[in-house]
Formats: sequence, C-alpha cells, structure tokens
Amino acid sequence: MRFFSIYLASLLLLVSVGGHAKEAVAEASVTDKASVSIRNSLKSIDPAIPIESVTETPMKGVFEVVLSGNNVLYASADGQYLFQGDLLKLENGEINNLTNGVRAKANKAELGRLSKKNMIVFSPTGEVQGVIYVFTDVDCGYCRKLHTEVGELNSLGIELRYVAFPRGGQRSPAYKKMVSAWCSDDPRQAMNILKSGGSIPDKSCINPVDEQYELGVKMGIRGTPAIYLEDGTSIPGYRPAKDIASMMGLLPEQAVTKK
Repeated sequence: MRFFSIYLASLLLLVSVGGHAKEAVAEASVTDKASVSIRNSLKSIDPAIPIESVTETPMKGVFEVVLSGNNVLYASADGQYLFQGDLLKLENGEINNLTNGVRAKANKAELGRLSKKNMIVFSPTGEVQGVIYVFTDVDCGYCRKLHTEVGELNSLGIELRYVAFPRGGQRSPAYKKMVSAWCSDDPRQAMNILKSGGSIPDKSCINPVDEQYELGVKMGIRGTPAIYLEDGTSIPGYRPAKDIASMMGLLPEQAVTKK
C-alpha cells in the first residue's frame, strides 16, 4: 500500500509539471507568433527598421516594440495596430510609467559600454556615493551653468562623467574645442577653461568625441546637458546639484527647482 501511495504521488507530480510545461510552451508560442507578425508588419513599411525586441506587456494583447535609439512603440498581437506614447499603470493610488523603465534599461546598457578613461571625470575627494553621466557641449549655456556646480556635486559624493556631445556634430563650432579638450594634457582643466568661456590651444589626437556623439544620437539626445543616472534614468536638461542629489536618493526629497 505504501508503495502505491508513493507511485500515485509521483504520477500526480508528473502530471502537474507536464501541465505547467504545456502552459509555458503555449505562452511562448503566443509571444513568438506575435513577434513574427509585428516584425513582418513593420518591415513591410521599412525593411531596414531597427527592431531590437518585441515583448508582451502586462496589458493583455499589447506588445512592446523597442527600436534603436530607445524608441518604444506598442502593437497589437497581429501587428495591425500601433500606438506611440507611454504605458502607464495605476497601482496603489499612484501612476507608474512602465515605458520609462524600458528606456532606462536600454540607456543603462548603452552607458555601460562607455570606458571611464575616455570620459572627462570630476570625482569627489571622499567616497563616491553615486555617478551621473552628462552629455555636454562646451558652448551650451545650461551646460556651463551645471559646470559651476561640479564642486557642490562632488561635495555631495557625486562623480560627474562628461560625455562629448557637440550639437551639430563635426559641423558644430564646439566640435574642435571638445576634441582639443579631450586631447589636452589636462582634460579637466581644459574643460574648466572652455566652460568659463575661455579658449585652449588646438590639439588633435585619437579621441572618442565622434563615437560619443554618435552614441548620444542613438540614445535620442537632442539637447544638452543630457544627464543620466547609473540605472539609466534620464534627467532632461539642467537641474541644480541638490535636485540631482535628491533624485539619486542622497538628500531628502525636495521640491524640484524651476529652471
């Protein structure tokens, strides 16, 4: 009798596992079919459209389509209906922007490919509490304003990593200045001078300015400063040092300062 009980329990376990496996296969099949339909629909419009991923959202029947440049679309399972915008979820009386999470994840992956040695870095003298990446243009007014607060950022434990983004690329008046800064014997001092409106000697070398600018374009950056936290969260435009520290959880939450 005891043997029969063990056999019966084993049989029930196998049936249970098999049932879950079938459900998983069915679910994967639905997602795969939707992915194929959506990709085919988009590529019928433009065969070169850069689709990075298609995944199901928490909203039944709606799929998230991530394109190059952190552009996000949403589509029906048959790929016949598309819409742009943010997908918001209401929970516990608050609004959670699910699309921002998708963008942040993609931003984090892109920023993770940058080498620290190719950025101009201003670090705290003490322990680093957090890092911000700043796509900057040395001729940008708000970029210069943010640079005046580098000392305060550092005092709050924030390391600032400058990434080159001369607006207009190689045609930009700032492009040559930024190449010279990155090629300078003392890039941080060169950045200090340029951010204060001064000039530095022209220099050239193998540098990352073009590569970093192209990364910014890929990430959809259109203006500077473009600030990103380590988790990929975007802070568009200038924000005072204390506001940035609050967003990073390094200071108590405070009212956002108006520009």
